[in-house]
Formats: sequence, structure tokens, C-alpha cells
Amino acid sequence: MTNDAGRYARAVAQIEALQILGMRFGTARMIRLLGALGNPHLAQPTIHVVGTNGKTSTTRFAACALRSQGLAVGAYTSPHVIDWTERIAIGGLPSTEGSFADAVDTTLAAVQRLNLAPDDAATQFEVITAAGFVAFASAGVDAAVVEAGLGGRFDASNVLSDAVVSGPRGMLSARRVVALTNISLEHTEILGTTERAIAAEKLAVAPDGFDRMVVGVLSDTAAVAVSDEMAARQLSAWRVGREVQITQGMHGLDVRTPGGRYDGLTLGVEGAFQSDNLAVALAAAERLLGRPLDGEPLRAAIGAERVPGRLERFPGHPDVLVDGAHNPAGIAVLAAALRDGSVPCDRIVAVVSILDDKDASAMLSALAGTVGTVVATRSGHLRALQTEQIVTAVAGRMGAVQVTDPADALDRARAIAGPRGLVVVCGSLYLIGALRGVLAGKANHLR
Repeated sequence: MTNDAGRYARAVAQIEALQILGMRFGTARMIRLLGALGNPHLAQPTIHVVGTNGKTSTTRFAACALRSQGLAVGAYTSPHVIDWTERIAIGGLPSTEGSFADAVDTTLAAVQRLNLAPDDAATQFEVITAAGFVAFASAGVDAAVVEAGLGGRFDASNVLSDAVVSGPRGMLSARRVVALTNISLEHTEILGTTERAIAAEKLAVAPDGFDRMVVGVLSDTAAVAVSDEMAARQLSAWRVGREVQITQGMHGLDVRTPGGRYDGLTLGVEGAFQSDNLAVALAAAERLLGRPLDGEPLRAAIGAERVPGRLERFPGHPDVLVDGAHNPAGIAVLAAALRDGSVPCDRIVAVVSILDDKDASAMLSALAGTVGTVVATRSGHLRALQTEQIVTAVAGRMGAVQVTDPADALDRARAIAGPRGLVVVCGSLYLIGALRGVLAGKANHLR
């Protein structure tokens, strides 16, 4: 094992030993930690991406758009699919093991200096988020795109400010842009039981009167919730479907913003829903730059961008489609993408694992009529439902079998689908992490 590999393994072990959630919610502990680190989160202008679904894709597209304009860009996403280095990307590439270990070591040393009480310890997400800011500041990026974790108001990423203390001069117009992808019910035990409550939590990352927002495509009820919250707090935004338009043109996707026109864009990822994420990302990048994007380099960059674990196809007999949909809204979008008629529904087999804080019945109901058989499995995460619980939630809507080991479940699904069928792996990002490496022919362990 090389020195960097050993340091990386140690850093991962230390991160994974931290508690997932703290004893109290809030950003005070995160602000203290960042202060001890010299406030690296203020070293560059930032696009802050919040929402229920599509955050990772939007983050990657926005970072890609900014890179195409000649900027050095950091991108922070969560969770990872295969390994922790994916969460902190610089220049479109995951962190090296050495740079990741450096950032984590620096952050944990600051945690030690704070001497926090046992019931107020820094959480896993706080540490990795702070490490991302440390890595970006160390690399001297021109801008960063940061994906929020859970919610917004109390999320560890809700520390960004217009008060950038360093970074490029004259390259970027705005200090910060907020991008809201969409709103649907999720984490209701923490964020609230209505779309209005969840909208308030997500939009809390923007201060009252903030006018550099982009809002994606919303359901009718979510649109009302967001509009009410924006009116109450005097927020203003470019909205996809209003100020921002995306249509299918003769040569690809055409995007119109108040400042720019981008024609003939071709996405390198599957899924019609990704066009909505692209529209949000391009509008956010334009708002940060304060000018239209140069279309030629943008077109080439967007066509080459990939999003691991999002409608990612692995050819074979049958093909396997890996998708990170892990809540009812995400599964509904996945099901819509599957209904293209290329594979009869009785030959589509879903390998599914679900965490216990999700509405399993609603998720499986969204697959009914599109998927013929569910192979219930368990990702290995402590909160993953037992396979019999998933089968119970299927409630006879589809065929269902239980195979506890994910790799064995994948083999079983392939056998059921047959060479001309389709296997879909979904329901949990932890399941994706367990199987994507297997599908890509890489060594991987179940988390």
C-alpha cells in the first residue's frame, strides 16, 4: 500500500467512525469549525444547490458549464457512489487519495482544537463538508458548486455568504447563487409534512431579499408553496418554464435564459428529466458569471459530462440500468423514463433496497405497471429494510422474490429478465454503491 493509499484509508476510517447526525441541529458548530480552519468556505464564489431530487446532476452540470468557460471549479456532492473521493471534485475529477487525506486531516485537527463536548461532537457530514471547503481553498479554485445534504436551513452547507474574502477579481459577477431543483415530500420527520414546510427549509439558505436564485420545474402544489415562501421573504428568481426555457430543437436541446441562448446541446446522460437539471445548471452558471456562456466550449463539455449512478447503462445480456432514485418522486421519474416501449414491462426486473426512513409502499407503487418483478435485497446499510419488508410493501402489485446479498440479487434479476430484458438497480444509493463497482468490473465492497 502506497503512503497516500494508507493515509486515505485512515482518513476514511476516521470519517466513517463519526456519528451521522449530531445531538442538536443547527449551523453554529459548523461555523465554529470553519472559523478554526480560517473560513475556507469564503475563499471563492459559490453556487449552492438545494432541492429534493436532481441535486447531484445539477451540481455536476453547473460545474461543467463553469469549467467550459475557463474557470478552475470545485464541486461538492453527496453521497458518493463508489468511494469518498467522489464527493470533493476539482477540475471535473475526484480528489486524489493524497489531497483527500490532507483535507480530512486538516479538518480533524481543527475539530480536536475545538475540544467539543461529547454531546456536541462534529458529525460525519460536517467534517466531510468542511474538508471539501479546505480542499477547494487549498487548490485555489475560481468558483465552487456545493450540493446541500438534508434540507437547507440546518444543513452543514448553509454557511455560504456573499462575503467572499479572496478569489478571482473581474471573472465573476456574483458572490453566490442559489439553485433550487425541485420540491417533494422527503425526510418529513425532520423537514415537515407539507411542501410549504419543506420549501421553507430548502429556501432558508437564501437570506431575505435575495435576488440571485434559479428555480427548477415544480409540481403545481410545490410551485404554490415556493411562490408563497418567496413572496413572504421577498426572494426573486429565474424560473425554468418562465424566464428560463428549454425545448427540443432540430439539433439538440435549446436553452433560453434572460441573458443567453444555447442551442444544439446534447446530453451525455440518459433521461428526459436531465434536461430540467441542465436548464437550472446553465442559468445558475450564467448568474454567477454575470454574462452569457460561450456556447461552443459549453456544447462540447456538456456532451462529454457523465453522472455516475443516474440512469447509467451497463450493456450486456440483459442490459443493467443503475439509478440513484431513492424516494417516491425519484422513483416516479425513473418509471417514466422506463416507459419508452423499448422493453416490455414484463421483462423489466428491478433490484431494490430501501432505507427505513423512506415510503417503501409509495416507491414500489410507482414501479407498478412498469416493472414485472422486484428482487428485494439489502444494501448492507444499518437502516436498510429487511427483504421481507420490501416484499410486504410490494403488496401483490408485481412479482417479488427475496435475495439478501446484492450481488446474488443482481444475478437472480438477470436470470428472470432474460437476455432481451432489462434489469434496473434502484431504491438506495447504498445499493448503487454496492453494485456499480461489480458492474464496472472493479473491486468493491458492500457498505
